[in-house]
Amino acid sequence: MYLRFRPTFLPLIVLATHSPGFAQQNDVPLQRDIYMDVERNAAKLDARIHSGLKPLIESRADLTNVMGHRVDSSRYYYWVTEKIFKEHLFIVDEGEFHLTVDPLIHVEYGYDPGDRTAYSDTNQYVVNTRGFWIAGNITKKISFQTMFHENLAVVQQYLFLGALENGVLPGQGRVKFRSGRKLDFGWSQANLSYSPTAWLNIQFGHGKHFVGHGYRSILLSDNALNTPYLQFSVLPTNKRWQYTTWHNKLMHGVTKYDRLPTGESSEVLYYWMRGRSNHLSVDLGRAQIGLFESTMFETIDEDGVKPFDPLELNPVIGVNTLVNGFGKADKNLVGLDLRVKATNKAYVYGQFATDGPERYAWQAGVRVFDLVRKDLNVQLEYNTATPFMYMGSPARQAYMHAGQAMAHPLGTAFNEVVGIVDVGFGRYWLQGKVNVANFQRGLDPVYNDGTSLNEPDVEVPSPEGPVAFDLFNLDVNASYLINPNTNLRFVIGCSRRDLPRNVDNLQSTYIYVALRTSLFNRYYDI
Repeated sequence: MYLRFRPTFLPLIVLATHSPGFAQQNDVPLQRDIYMDVERNAAKLDARIHSGLKPLIESRADLTNVMGHRVDSSRYYYWVTEKIFKEHLFIVDEGEFHLTVDPLIHVEYGYDPGDRTAYSDTNQYVVNTRGFWIAGNITKKISFQTMFHENLAVVQQYLFLGALENGVLPGQGRVKFRSGRKLDFGWSQANLSYSPTAWLNIQFGHGKHFVGHGYRSILLSDNALNTPYLQFSVLPTNKRWQYTTWHNKLMHGVTKYDRLPTGESSEVLYYWMRGRSNHLSVDLGRAQIGLFESTMFETIDEDGVKPFDPLELNPVIGVNTLVNGFGKADKNLVGLDLRVKATNKAYVYGQFATDGPERYAWQAGVRVFDLVRKDLNVQLEYNTATPFMYMGSPARQAYMHAGQAMAHPLGTAFNEVVGIVDVGFGRYWLQGKVNVANFQRGLDPVYNDGTSLNEPDVEVPSPEGPVAFDLFNLDVNASYLINPNTNLRFVIGCSRRDLPRNVDNLQSTYIYVALRTSLFNRYYDI
């Protein structure tokens, strides 16, 4: 039953659930909990859904039983309880115009029993996030959404030290330091999506992309901050292939060393570059193959802003790499993404990437849905990259944006195994995730063994080679899904970070309780 009221100064406000069948041109929010359902549907043997490039457009995905689009027939009796557990907070439904507005929150309290150092006089940590999410459709061809987060946080020491070094909190925003250890950071994303025909979509926005079917990506991930972009995507009627090309603006870092020499203002521009990415996905039945190319053009050198390069507008995959090759200031990376369906509920996947001779990264993984019982999902994955992979010459042309790696968050010279188990009991969920990694780092700045994206791609071997580190991350949590429209959850969990033979401020045992809306991925397992 719809409860409606029409104030004279507002369009029709509908206090009712978002229709599960109302899928238009907006992106499905790029968040793992939501894409668990999207990927389950895409794994069916008869499905022809190109899920190798994310986020997916709603009209190109199978939204059956996807979080935020499920039919909820439960009775909640009161409009307040319906708003809390079932609906968007505000819904405007006027003909072909549809709008939803939701608050975004993240209130977290955490405790680290072993963290009593010079970093803090307490071992208690907090997160306080306020924001909003607005999404809408103007006819069946035009959709839009915008999201904003304003955050104050006291985080574990290893995250604080990373923010102190890079100027950002992973995947979120540039931080301001208040009262010594408090982080103040905000970030936003938005896009306008237009499909003039069924086979063409055009987007202009500020957001992220992810290439692949894994937890990580060694081609392009959502680890770094949002970027402004203009995107064109073609999907023919038979859905045998999908081609997407987008142009964006990037910057190497956001520290004082990355600022342009144009003044002393705190808002002086950073070194920036233009990027062009092309992705071709081909569906062969059980197998889906994706080809990916990324070019980061050196826009500014020691002489100032360089002349515009027409190749920045080139939408044809492979041409930029053929023209420029590897090892130049214009950074080129090419790669392959593969998914092979084994059953309706399982597939294997993998990736390969290279940005020059003897420099490569690869991934192999398997994912199974509804193993033994419904909502028991398992994922196992291996990732590796050779030294010097993703590095640039000059260093600010490395494959990174705003101080964060654009592929795997460990940057370069690493091996990693990831295992994730998700178990659902209705709205109750249990998750266990473990990451075991080995990575190399050079400790003497005089030498360069190809282990840091902040160093130029020029080899200066050290006599004893780089130092290898072992990294262990474990996170176990239980959650209750309060509202599927915004992935609002109450979560209790414990995470452990071990970096053997290192100082205590890089270790962490973190016990936490949180109430949060999750519409993006946080990668703190670094």
